Amino acid sequence: MNQRWKPSSTVAAIIEQKGRFLLVEEHSPEGVRLNNPAGHLDPGESLIEACVRETLEETAYEFTPESIIGIYLSRFSRKGTKDIALEDISYLRFAFTGTLGQLLSNRSLDHGIIRTMWLTPDEIRNSKQLHRSPLVLQCVEDYLIGQRFDLSVLKTLKSIYVPMES
Repeated sequence: MNQRWKPSSTVAAIIEQKGRFLLVEEHSPEGVRLNNPAGHLDPGESLIEACVRETLEETAYEFTPESIIGIYLSRFSRKGTKDIALEDISYLRFAFTGTLGQLLSNRSLDHGIIRTMWLTPDEIRNSKQLHRSPLVLQCVEDYLIGQRFDLSVLKTLKSIYVPMES
């Protein structure tokens, strides 16, 4: 049977302040890894809403996306082991930058997130072996060269907010 290929849609926040970028240290099947604040698009939300939500969940910071840095397609393969099944996943990542808001210090971080970290570009480049994916650095590099696209390129139709029938 021919099955339709469906990449996993994700969002990421590329947040820089005073020459340092906000990353998260998180547990993964490969061990502790570094990632941009990022996560999956949920049903019934726009890409921008997903990025705001994921940033808050993973960092406890409010975030307002102001531009899109890029749209990335990547593939991740993990060999099967006794404890972990074979995975072959393609990710479609939408990376945003914008304004970091207030830290909600009473808010706990999402399950699996150990802590947030502020790293320089060189510290990020020198820690590639710990990155959750090559997109961690690629998004930062694209930010550093000034790559920005207006959010108006994204269109969310009202039908996305209508509950799906069972």
